[in-house]
Amino acid sequence: MLLRKVYRFQMRPTKAQEELLCQMAGAKRFVFNWALARRRDFYEANKEGISAKQLSSELTDLKKQPETGWLKGVDSQLLQQALKDVDRSFKNFFEKRSRFPRFKSRKREMPSFRIPQRVKVEDGKVYVPKIGWVRIRQSQDIDCKTKSATFKRDATGKWYVTLTAEFEMPDVPLPPAKPENVVGIDLGLKDFAVLSSGEREAPPKHYRAAEKKLKRAQRALSRKQKGSKNRDRARQQLARIHQKVRNKRQDFLHKMTTSLVRGYEGICIEDLSLKGMARTKLAKSVSDAALGEFRRQLEYKTVWHRKHLAVIDRFFPSSKLHMECGAINDALTLADRVWTCACGAVIDRDLNAAHNIKVEGLKQLVAAGHAETLNACGAQVRPTLISRHSAVKQESHVL
Repeated sequence: MLLRKVYRFQMRPTKAQEELLCQMAGAKRFVFNWALARRRDFYEANKEGISAKQLSSELTDLKKQPETGWLKGVDSQLLQQALKDVDRSFKNFFEKRSRFPRFKSRKREMPSFRIPQRVKVEDGKVYVPKIGWVRIRQSQDIDCKTKSATFKRDATGKWYVTLTAEFEMPDVPLPPAKPENVVGIDLGLKDFAVLSSGEREAPPKHYRAAEKKLKRAQRALSRKQKGSKNRDRARQQLARIHQKVRNKRQDFLHKMTTSLVRGYEGICIEDLSLKGMARTKLAKSVSDAALGEFRRQLEYKTVWHRKHLAVIDRFFPSSKLHMECGAINDALTLADRVWTCACGAVIDRDLNAAHNIKVEGLKQLVAAGHAETLNACGAQVRPTLISRHSAVKQESHVL
């Protein structure tokens, strides 16, 4: 099975190299806009689309013209990739995945370009065709064959290279997961994650911590005159604060997901309705927690490390169902962090949900043949009490 891995490194170009990078990004933007206008005009004149072969031939003729001869100094694959980007934009539009392609603006778009081949990394440097070797902050080794490279300048003015690599994953069945090495995770806002093992992870709230700085930086930007150098410096200062928040959040998520994948053979989580939650009064906290990014990282890391991931249906009543007696508390509200069951037990809402998620996840793994159902003494490991509650009123899980 062929999988992809992405590496992203910050570049450290000289002033001359940075100018060349901007020129290549400008050439890509120019060809993209030219190809978009050419396809639009051709359709209006002929009522049919222009072929990719004809458009590529016209690009070759365009480079021979005196006023656009400067395109010869740009990598040819970069320009061909711009034509592919236009074609992909139209394809997404016709398949109703995006709006009609629009022209790229130098003020609106961040400078970027993609080169599909001939980019390599050696000794802390990346080779860019037509530019040469550019220093990078290489934080890890590349152990796969790279397929393409994307160069982009962010809002803070720093250049980054994103390398896409491919590697072969053995296409063999995963080893079965032992129930004692499977964990259920209840995600939330009061506690970012509560594990069925009893561990709790407090929410970092990176955006909340930087909110005052962001407000001051935004006010300072709004007072600057448009087009001035002071406004550009204020914009970069605001972008740096946002970048720090984003980096802290990514660092927290990567460390936690990596720890979970390395520590357990199976992980069980819920399929939360994040879009619906983002439309509630808790929208800011939901976005700050980045629960969707947490799941995305778990999905690909479990594949890379050959571990199991079970995703529970969002309507499963994990919080309302008592894990011991199987009673359902239909009166449970979001404010009830601890509730008393009819059997007399005092229940921690999140820990109870994590246990129920693990039990339901084990059912999925057993059904798929990925988990063992007997312990060392031959006794049944997973509880069977939930089966008699399969027709209970479903719960729309809200954190």
